[in-house]
Amino acid sequence: MRRKIYTELLKWKEEEAGRTALLIDGARRVGKSYIVENFAKQEYKSYIIIDFNRVNQEVTELFENYLNDLDLFFMYLSNYYNVKLYERDTLIIFDEVQLFPRARAAIKYLVADGRYDYIETGSLMSIKKNVKDIVIPSEERHLRMYPLDFEEFLWALDNESLMDFIKVFFEKKKPLGAALHRKAMDYFRQYMIVGGMPQAVERYVETKDFERVDRVKRDILELYRADIVKHAQGYEMKVEQIFDDIPAQLQKHDKKFKLSSLKKEARFRDYEDAIFWLSDAMIVNVCYNSTAPNIGLKLNMDRVTMKCYMADTGLLISHAFDENGIVSEEIYKKLLFDKLEVNKGMIMENIVAQMLVASGHKLYFYNNPSRDDASLRMEIDFLIAKSKITSKHNISPIEVKSGGKYTLTSLKKCREKYTEQLDALYVLHKNDLKVEEGIVYLPLYMTPLL
Repeated sequence: MRRKIYTELLKWKEEEAGRTALLIDGARRVGKSYIVENFAKQEYKSYIIIDFNRVNQEVTELFENYLNDLDLFFMYLSNYYNVKLYERDTLIIFDEVQLFPRARAAIKYLVADGRYDYIETGSLMSIKKNVKDIVIPSEERHLRMYPLDFEEFLWALDNESLMDFIKVFFEKKKPLGAALHRKAMDYFRQYMIVGGMPQAVERYVETKDFERVDRVKRDILELYRADIVKHAQGYEMKVEQIFDDIPAQLQKHDKKFKLSSLKKEARFRDYEDAIFWLSDAMIVNVCYNSTAPNIGLKLNMDRVTMKCYMADTGLLISHAFDENGIVSEEIYKKLLFDKLEVNKGMIMENIVAQMLVASGHKLYFYNNPSRDDASLRMEIDFLIAKSKITSKHNISPIEVKSGGKYTLTSLKKCREKYTEQLDALYVLHKNDLKVEEGIVYLPLYMTPLL
């Protein structure tokens, strides 16, 4: 499958020329190993993949015994994998490098040697046990990989042109018109249901069968559960509690994650490590409350008040509608034809979060529950900052609307209260683009362009 990250890999190869290693961090089954091996085949004369999930002791001992003699290190490596190494034209891949932190620490010496290029792939790169007793190399460039975005999904379905049309209309702030908008929303609903995990997309391309796609997504969810049990040692039950409760929390009108639903009088500090684990595994996207919609959203971040979205909306749907083990074809039909009466707001908000993250945004929302002043009482689904910060008008509030009828009370209060701080105001909805009373109404499929 064609992925945008390939362009980033090419850019790294050309610009860095071996001066840094590349670390690709992403959830399990997001396609890291596939894209890196494809890159190696296309762009290098030879390559070696060291998969630390399956590697034997002979290879790991090389990192223990031969880093002081890299000539011997490379000679053993070349012979073990039966691959000829070419100076400045061989890529060495450390796959699932978090399972052997010593290899990650060795990057410092391997990059300094300069003979070959190095890419590391993995997940859970920041949790304590995966960085314990090693010095994280400064020669490491970090790149995050996400599920397929909407445009990549269109490419997988052999549609190369639709997103280019959408970009033109977005820039002109013009509606697409009934026929093109309907076509774009049809594709968007397919993307929402299938999600962006490569195996699920591949199965959909092959079969167009949502039930068979659902089985693939369920396998991925079970893999995540197994990872929680295996790797979240010491707090696996708390991680599993949060993971299982995500759909129920998002289904509420107030989508803020309430720890009290897991355990009476639960405190943030009791679950902080578990939330961090899920975020670091890139299974979830955490959205924090920023207490003022102003420059420096992170500076105003309230870590205790947050929303917890699934990183892939296709997985969320399989996770949420699991009464019979398989999401029924009837539910998928209702989603496809926009006839689902419940849970729609949860799904729409989740996919907007997913698309914003894939576009490079950190997730923030704004919540003021003031009991004293009704004019201050508001909640804005998302806040994003302009790419180029100026003296004022830097923050755009975003409201996500899943239904056809809605009010914009909070958005209008926010505009009145924070006129100097706000840039464009956006409503993301299922209808075509329009600009009305200073508010830009965008169809959901334009989210990646914000």
